[in-house]
Amino acid sequence: MMYQPLAERLRPQTIDDYIGQTHLVGPGAIIRRMIDSGNISSFILWGPPGVGKTTLAKIIANTTKAPFYTLSAVHSGVKDVREVLERCKHDVMSMFAQGHRPILFIDEIHRFNKSQQDSLLAAVENGTVTLIGATTENPSFEVIRPLLSRAQVYTLQPMGDEDLNHLLQRAVTTDKILQEHGVDIRSTSALFRFAGGDARKLLNILDLLEQSTPAGSPIVIDDEVVTSSLQSNPSAYDKNGEMHYDIISAFIKSMRGSDPDAAIYWMARMIEGGEAPEFIARRMVIFAAEDVGLANPNALLLANATFDTIHKIGWPEGRIPLAECAIYLATSPKSNSAYMAIDAALQLVRETGNRPVPLHLRNAPTKLMKEMGYGHNYLYPHNYPGNFVVQQYMPESLGYVRFWNPGNNPAESRSAALQHERWHAGDEKK
Repeated sequence: MMYQPLAERLRPQTIDDYIGQTHLVGPGAIIRRMIDSGNISSFILWGPPGVGKTTLAKIIANTTKAPFYTLSAVHSGVKDVREVLERCKHDVMSMFAQGHRPILFIDEIHRFNKSQQDSLLAAVENGTVTLIGATTENPSFEVIRPLLSRAQVYTLQPMGDEDLNHLLQRAVTTDKILQEHGVDIRSTSALFRFAGGDARKLLNILDLLEQSTPAGSPIVIDDEVVTSSLQSNPSAYDKNGEMHYDIISAFIKSMRGSDPDAAIYWMARMIEGGEAPEFIARRMVIFAAEDVGLANPNALLLANATFDTIHKIGWPEGRIPLAECAIYLATSPKSNSAYMAIDAALQLVRETGNRPVPLHLRNAPTKLMKEMGYGHNYLYPHNYPGNFVVQQYMPESLGYVRFWNPGNNPAESRSAALQHERWHAGDEKK
């Protein structure tokens, strides 16, 4: 019999054996309800590698009565999609009385180009097929908008230590090969740290430890053994996955720390390791808004332009605008004032609920609303000197709350001075 990796031997077959993602598959959760009812709607699973996207699709395949088809976006083209959709049409006609639409699972759907995704639209829209997609990339960037509007997106999270420990215990108590050795668990911090929330990675490490342990000897799991085994067997680990989050963290922190040389070094590590250019560009767009922010608003424009450019010019030339953007962001003045402002405002909204909009700010499209005072006494700023007049904009019960605290940089200092001049001239506003 052909050897199966531990990750395949332990792949759950039912939803009750599935570990993690309780917000989606726990009692009463949305995907659990779909599976229990047999009524599967189109959706896309978005999450990092090794958190159960493909496993969840296979569980649906095992439990649903509907015909189930699988395509990999890495190996499939438009022709393959059309052939599968033709089979789905035939299934719909032959099984219509049973009411089970065929399900098409597309792994790594973000790798489909626009024409490939377009070929799915009509079939999803007219009910020929139920689409389940899996992606490690943000669907908002990688999936065309018409397809997104027809499929709900569900986000899967990296597995926490509790879930990883649950998986570890299941492996050592149910897998025959591990049981033959016996497993001596002494410490798990290194194992969980190297796994990085990835179930497949944890099981691959166990595979590596099993294969390097002599027959008849127990498999020892402790921090020293795990670390030394991985360091001496680098090829046993996914080079794009092992340091994925550590390297992107170092890249972001180098730009935040205004070190362009370190930023370029970590970018080179990602490029050489095979990281998707879109992933790097997307993180720079986020960084431009979160960490450069209002200190240099042009940073967000350049980051967005970089993201667009790499799609237009391709690879390897795309490395040049990526490097240009990274150096620009690293050397720009920094401010997280917008990031802090929206988080503070969200916290207040959660704490205070839906406070009413002041009457003078409300829209008054009907006569009745005008008679009720909607829009009454609103002061139109353009009718006043400097296009500004003091009036209440926050809910009256909250008074005046400050969310934006300008950063210590020339751009925000100028904005702050103008705000102070507007609002505090003559102490109109306290």
